[in-house]
Amino acid sequence: MTALPAGVWPRTLRGRLSLVAVTTALLLMAILTVVFNTIAQQRLQHQADDHLRTRATAVATTVDTAGGSVRVLESPNDALLDDNVWIYAGGLLLERPPNSSGARSLTRAADTLAGDGGQGCTTLHTGRAVRLCAVAVPTTDGAAPRAVVVTALDLAPYLSSADTMLFASIALDITMLACTYALTRLAVGRALRPVHTMTDQATRWSAADSDERFRGRAGPTELTQLGGSLDALLDRIRAVLRHEQQLTKELSHELRNPLARIVAELDWLQARPRTAQETRTGHLAVADAAQSMRAICETLLDDARAGARSEPGTAVVLAVLTRLAEGPSGPRTPGLTVVGGDPELSVGVSPALLERIVGPLLDNGLRHADSGVSLHVSGLPGGVRIDVTDDGPGVPGPFVPYLFHPGRRAAPDDEHTGAGLGLSLARRLARSAGGDVRYDELHATGARFVVSLPAG
Repeated sequence: MTALPAGVWPRTLRGRLSLVAVTTALLLMAILTVVFNTIAQQRLQHQADDHLRTRATAVATTVDTAGGSVRVLESPNDALLDDNVWIYAGGLLLERPPNSSGARSLTRAADTLAGDGGQGCTTLHTGRAVRLCAVAVPTTDGAAPRAVVVTALDLAPYLSSADTMLFASIALDITMLACTYALTRLAVGRALRPVHTMTDQATRWSAADSDERFRGRAGPTELTQLGGSLDALLDRIRAVLRHEQQLTKELSHELRNPLARIVAELDWLQARPRTAQETRTGHLAVADAAQSMRAICETLLDDARAGARSEPGTAVVLAVLTRLAEGPSGPRTPGLTVVGGDPELSVGVSPALLERIVGPLLDNGLRHADSGVSLHVSGLPGGVRIDVTDDGPGVPGPFVPYLFHPGRRAAPDDEHTGAGLGLSLARRLARSAGGDVRYDELHATGARFVVSLPAG
C-alpha cells in the first residue's frame, strides 16, 4: 500500500485505526459489489434467454413439418406470436415480424443464428441492446430439423434492473462505510479512554512525587501491562528525584564548613588592619577552603554521574589523614591524633574521595568527643582499615539501626545545626568505591567507626 502524505495520515491512534478499518471495509465491499453485480447480470441474461426460448418453443408448435414440407399454421394469437419472430425452412426465411422492415440488422442476425443450425443466442447493439435466440423445430419422424424459429427481446428492462441493483449496492456500500467509520471511532475512543485516564494520573503522580501506583487494579491484560510499565517509570522518576534531592542536601552539607571558613577569614581580615604575615595566612586559609569546595563538588558529582562507581585512583592514607588533621594555620584541635604503621600504605581511591569518606566521621567524632579523637590506620588482606575513635558518650542503643539513615539525628534538640547527612554520605561514597563504613558496637568507651577500603 502506498504511504499517505504526512498531512493526510491522521495524527491520533483513533483516527489511524478508523482509517485502516474504513480502507479494509472499502476493499472488501468493492470486491463483493463487483461479484454481486456480475452474478446479477448473468442471472438476468439467463432469464432473458429462458423467456426467448419459451416463446420460440410456443411458435414452433404452429410450424408443421409433416410430409417433408414446412408450413406455418394459422392460430388465433398470430399477432402476439409473430412479434419479433423469424421462421426459417432449410435456411430460407419463411416469415418475419410484420414491423421488421426497418430492422435489417436484426434480420441479418437472425439469418446468422438460423444458419448455425438453430442453436445459440446473441446480443445485438443497435442503439439499444437486443437479445436473439434460435430454437430448432423438432420433426415427428425423427429426421433432422428442417425449420428454425428465431425470437428477439429488448434488454432495456433487464439492463435497467441491473443498473438499479448497481446503484443500490453502491449506496449500501457508502452507508456501511460511514457506519464502519463512526462505530470504529466510537469503539476505539472507548477503548483508549482508560489509557488517557492512566496517562493523566501518571502525570499528576510524577509531578507530586506521589506513592500512588496502578498495580493491583483490575482490568484487561493490555491495560495491566501498561500500568506495570507506568509504575516502573514512576518508580524511576521518583528515584531520580530523590537522588537529586539527596545530592543537593549532601552538597549543601559538605560545602557549609569551607564556606563558613571563607566568611570567617574575610570577616577577620576586615575587622582591623593586619600584618603582612596575618594577611598571607588569611589568604592561604581562603584558598584552601575554596580548593576544598571545588574538590567536594567534583567528588560528589563524579559519584552521582550515571550512578556509576567512583573514578579509581590511589591515595597515601597517612598523608591524607594528616592533611585532614592539619589546617592552614595549624592543627584543628589538640586532641586529634593520627596513628599508623606503614607511611606508604595506600588505598585504591582518589585523595579527594578519601577525604570525603573520612571527613564526616572525623567531624562527628570531634563534635561529640570529651577530650580527643584518634585516627588509626592498619593494613588488611587486599585492603586498608581506618578506625575513627572518640571518647564521647557514644551512640544511644535505640538509635544504632538508624545511624546511617539520611536526615536522622540521635539528638535533634542539641545545639548542633547539622542535617544528619554526613554518616550516610560517608557510607555511600565508601560503598561506591568497593568498601564500607560501619559502626563498631563492641567498642566499650565512646564511639568507633570503621572504614574499610580496597588497597591501592
